[in-house]
Amino acid sequence: MPKLIESLQNERVKRAVKLRDRKGREKQGRIVVDGLREIRLALDSQVDIVELFDCDSDSQATDIAQIIKIANERQIECIKVVPRVFDKLSFGQRSCGLVAIARTPKAKLAEWQCPKSPLIAVLEGVEKPGNLGAVIRSADGANVSAVFVADGRTDIYNPNSIRASVGTVFSMPVFADSAANIQQWLLENNVAIVTADASGPREFFDTDLTQPTAIVLGNEAEGLSSIWRDDEVTCVRIPMLGIADSLNVSTTAGILFYEALRQRTSAASD
Repeated sequence: MPKLIESLQNERVKRAVKLRDRKGREKQGRIVVDGLREIRLALDSQVDIVELFDCDSDSQATDIAQIIKIANERQIECIKVVPRVFDKLSFGQRSCGLVAIARTPKAKLAEWQCPKSPLIAVLEGVEKPGNLGAVIRSADGANVSAVFVADGRTDIYNPNSIRASVGTVFSMPVFADSAANIQQWLLENNVAIVTADASGPREFFDTDLTQPTAIVLGNEAEGLSSIWRDDEVTCVRIPMLGIADSLNVSTTAGILFYEALRQRTSAASD
């Protein structure tokens, strides 16, 4: 390979550009990671990065220099590109100077070491990658054990998901499966199921979230499917005192995650 790629017609560049679309990611089994924080978290989480495109005008910048040093130590190929090529590779006009290409992580729920009293987030039918990433970021902040994506309508490693999660999608255990399989796993592992609905019979702060718990949220347009409406499920509501009747799913997630954290922290100090 040339030391400097200047052409947009370069085959490696064209393959990387296709990773901006889901079909390209699925076909190649690779993802694009854009942004210094995101790349660094991918490296820290041992994501298999295969190449790094570098268009940094100041290679002495501390963050960039550290990433390139780690890449060299791991024998990840670093490829210099000119600005117009980098603009084609980068997602959403970001200009940090680095874009990484990685093999798609393949997390398996069967191999996950579930903690003793897990707090699990379940997102059913999520469509917007930005919402998925935002929920993962909140889950990371509130010490949620894992995120389960049930019947997801966007891929976990969409560039917008990665960006909205600020890279925590790589450090947080995230698993995708059908809603039926996820519900079965929760019941088999004695995890209490809590759903959120504007018409829920009890308010969320009156619900015990200190036990092993899964907080299940649906997409904003359709809510949750009927699979989550049975005697095994506790439905809670967040009080809405204004004219709006619901919250964004990522806001709802954040409220419930931090209420669980509050309860668990309080219980641990008693």
